[in-house]
Amino acid sequence: MNRTVLIVDDSLTVRMDLADAFRAAGFDARPCGTVAAARAALSADVPSVFILDVLLPDGDGVDLLQEIRRSPSGSAAIVVMLSSEAEVKDRIRGLQTGADEYVGKPYDVVYLVAKVQELLQERQVSTSGTTILVIDDSATFRNVLGTAFESAGHRVVMAASGEEGLRLASASRPDAIVVDGELPGIDGPAVIRHIRLDAALRDVPCLLLTASGAQGAELRALDAGADTFVRKEEDLGIILAKLAAVLRRTTARASTDEDTKSLLGPKKILAVDDSAPYLQELTDALRGEGYDLVLARSGEEAIELLAVQPVDCILLAHVMPGLGGHETCRRIKAAPIVRDIPLIMLTMLENRDATIQGLAAGADDCISKESEFDVLKARVRAQIRRKQFEDENRRVREGVLHKELEAAAAHAARELAETRAALIEELEAKNKELDAFSYSVSHDLRAPLRHVIGFAALLAQSSAGQLGEQQQRYVKTIGEAAARMGQLIDDLLAFSKLGGAEMATRSIDLGAVLHAAHREVTTTGEQKDIVWRIGTLPTVEGDPNLLRLAFVNLLSNAVKYSSTQERPEIEVGVAAADDRRQVVVFVRDNGVGFDMAYAHKLFGVFQRLHTHEEFEGTGIGLANVRRIVARHGGRVWAEGVRNEGATFYVSLPLPTKTGETLE
Repeated sequence: MNRTVLIVDDSLTVRMDLADAFRAAGFDARPCGTVAAARAALSADVPSVFILDVLLPDGDGVDLLQEIRRSPSGSAAIVVMLSSEAEVKDRIRGLQTGADEYVGKPYDVVYLVAKVQELLQERQVSTSGTTILVIDDSATFRNVLGTAFESAGHRVVMAASGEEGLRLASASRPDAIVVDGELPGIDGPAVIRHIRLDAALRDVPCLLLTASGAQGAELRALDAGADTFVRKEEDLGIILAKLAAVLRRTTARASTDEDTKSLLGPKKILAVDDSAPYLQELTDALRGEGYDLVLARSGEEAIELLAVQPVDCILLAHVMPGLGGHETCRRIKAAPIVRDIPLIMLTMLENRDATIQGLAAGADDCISKESEFDVLKARVRAQIRRKQFEDENRRVREGVLHKELEAAAAHAARELAETRAALIEELEAKNKELDAFSYSVSHDLRAPLRHVIGFAALLAQSSAGQLGEQQQRYVKTIGEAAARMGQLIDDLLAFSKLGGAEMATRSIDLGAVLHAAHREVTTTGEQKDIVWRIGTLPTVEGDPNLLRLAFVNLLSNAVKYSSTQERPEIEVGVAAADDRRQVVVFVRDNGVGFDMAYAHKLFGVFQRLHTHEEFEGTGIGLANVRRIVARHGGRVWAEGVRNEGATFYVSLPLPTKTGETLE
């Protein structure tokens, strides 16, 4: 991984200080004093990290940032702006232009290096392997361990002190920590105790390194909370084996733990006051506690900064020119994105009224400027800790609620599935009952009808010559009516069976289906005088047998109702479609037509617009057409004018596989 940092600052002291710190952290540091020198360095190689001062002798650091971001190789680099807090607009401009971080002078070099390590960790593209944090004040031993761990497929983050290690642990969320027992400042056991007290890091396995061979070293390591301890003089193979063992034993942390913000990480505090001396005192006091201060000199500047700069706590002066503290507080607490940030109101006087006014404006706490800074530090720590605990509790509650909702949804889904299954059983039973009823009706009615038809025929034969003309007409009417009733029973039975017939859907040539229906309708030869116009029909998705039956009914209908014309004409073709996923086919005749006021009756069972004497039929055919088309996901409708013909329209789905559409 490229670990080159380009430091661009006109101060030689700053350049050397930062170069030494980054080199100690394992970076290749390249200091430059001007924009021109930085551009020359960029022409040779693009570093992974830039530290840019805003004010440079020959240019503007933000303009240089813009150049870096415009280049393909610099778009993914880490850029930290480093400048004084004299101009808030510079911070806003830098962050809006694309800076990853903005650090004010005087800076904390440990924080700056840790922040760069954190940003690099977040930017790292590869997600394979595990991250190991190595904390050791010996650069030689750090590099030895780092090389060994990287050779084993791990990513390595390194720190030279306990304080830096805790910050990097918060930023990088390592999978394991290897820490030296003897460190300047916070020693190894203390580092591990801090880790175990942090909700976000308490499950990270820790290995304590020691150079001591004294008895009780392992006991002290385990007492501090280490998972195991390793002597530095041991073979690297032993260290790697112990690391692999603790990684195997460690169960994956829950997502709520991974999302929990660590209390050990650096915190940003926005301090808002029009008094420059007080801001400086505040900065000196809080930066000594490891806080990073972002300064604003008015309520307007504070609101502008919050739009681009996330912070962990806000210190807001009660009295300021322009937008006062109370109004600034109300605006912050009214904005959903920032209203949960802890806000402490700084009042001039420690009295009841000032406290009530501040809290009424939405402040989380109020404190007098005359209070000791130790009191202010304690209040800040308490508010940040409260916010983290609230966030953690909210995540836990949300996790529980999510699980409850999942369980409720699963229960509802089960009930729905069971209800659906019960209805489908019930429906199948009803269908079977209907089939049995249809069979019973057809069987029970057919027998008496056969008797009526048979005896009417016998009566006509045996009484030939004996019955008068009117009596013979009565006998004939009885036979014809019985025969027509038999046809009604047959058609009704066919209609009921049609709804339960299984469909064999596939892509079919609708033209072939139509021609088969045409042959079936014209086999008798009685329609030889009809003029047929059949256009080219597309491929559709459907059951060929059912569609053939539908078009047999439509063509038969057209033949029947155009038979009274001297020159009957029937046309079949494709109409324009509203829905490009379906095709609309029409069957048009020049027959007797119908009154559109009665169009709603056309597709009902036994619904007829003409008498039996005018045209034979039972009124089942068009009902069958509607049922077949509906089962294909289409619809059927008709248009007509009395004595001027009728047109029937059928919409059918186009094939889903070929994606065929109408132009």
